[in-house]
Amino acid sequence: MSGFASRGGALPGPDGRLRTPWALGSQLMMEYYDTEWGMPVTDERGLFERLCLEGFQSGLSWATVLAKRDAFRQAFAGFDPERVAAFSEDDVQRLLGNPGIIRHRGKIAATITNARATLDLRAEGGLAEHIWSFAPDETPVPYAPDDVPTQSPESQSLARSLKARGFRFVGPTTMYALMEAVGIVDTHVVGSYRRGSSGIRFANSL
Repeated sequence: MSGFASRGGALPGPDGRLRTPWALGSQLMMEYYDTEWGMPVTDERGLFERLCLEGFQSGLSWATVLAKRDAFRQAFAGFDPERVAAFSEDDVQRLLGNPGIIRHRGKIAATITNARATLDLRAEGGLAEHIWSFAPDETPVPYAPDDVPTQSPESQSLARSLKARGFRFVGPTTMYALMEAVGIVDTHVVGSYRRGSSGIRFANSL
């Protein structure tokens, strides 16, 4: 086992590759970690989907949300902001009766509200431009999971900015998780074969 793993950092998976420990929770989580998590997402629909799913994850585990992702996509029209923005109270009731998703009225309503706010944000350059404008110059350098922050000055500023524009379920911790997921920061632990895979170069990249 490597020195990183012996200090509680990156751990070997079934293929021998070192990964951030949470990726080894299940095959689904490992596939997500290997192929998607931390890779740059720069399109409106992709960021809208991830913003909404991070909101649904609040208070729950990401594994729960990931297992329901296909059902979420079907329920929310592929996370097309224009289509979701047109949802009515009838749609809310339909979604509350859908066992494939997380049936939380506040989070369902927030997704519809966030779709409408996403459309409004187009006048300021759009959701993608807005979120990425909060990217930091430096990224964390975690050697173990406990070294990974749960929020940052940038995620706090992003949360305030989105809330001011009508978005909901966008607190600083949720926004930091979003920033990790879409490559704005790199919190793969040092030693993970995925660290640096986003292609984004930070001032303190390892």
